[in-house]
Amino acid sequence: MGRTSDAKNKILTAARSLIEQRGYSALGVAEICKTADVPKGSFYYFFESKETLALAVIDQHWADERREWESALSGDAEPMQRLRQLFESMETQQRVGQDGCGSVLGCMFGNLSLEMSNQADAVRRRLQEIFETQVDLVAAVVAEARQRGEVTVSDARAVARSMVALTEGQVLFAKLHNDPAQLGTLWPNCRALLGVRDQQVPAHA
Repeated sequence: MGRTSDAKNKILTAARSLIEQRGYSALGVAEICKTADVPKGSFYYFFESKETLALAVIDQHWADERREWESALSGDAEPMQRLRQLFESMETQQRVGQDGCGSVLGCMFGNLSLEMSNQADAVRRRLQEIFETQVDLVAAVVAEARQRGEVTVSDARAVARSMVALTEGQVLFAKLHNDPAQLGTLWPNCRALLGVRDQQVPAHA
């Protein structure tokens, strides 16, 4: 059982790295197995198809990322501080990716949305669910800030959707220019969407 689980984890790890760096379509099962150092038969023991593997990679990646989002957006800090922490961390994340492989990787979910949304309905639906969850997480904190009178928006979920969409767009520019600094304006632009009352914005720690 341990060896079996180890082989599956190797496949997932290899596929996740390859998808982050090169996308989905260009990858073949043989290359994934070679990178994972497992026999090709192991792949089909765990996954019915490459699409099934892609869904598993997406779920694994989102489980990790969701923990980061929830960690940033929860806690005792004021709502605006929590939102700021989340959105300012995006540039750091892309810098880490660039340091690791020499280029800005972008957002796996955004990259796969562009690449696969017209090809694989199951993947498209899963990505939709993930983005909707991101919107929900942000909207809950925006609603707190609105109740405190720190922002002027009337529809917390609508502005949260715009903030998530803005994030994806600026991450795309960072990837296009191979420059994480493209994300430097993300938080100021989110503040503009929120209609932040400047005198109430907490100083960045």
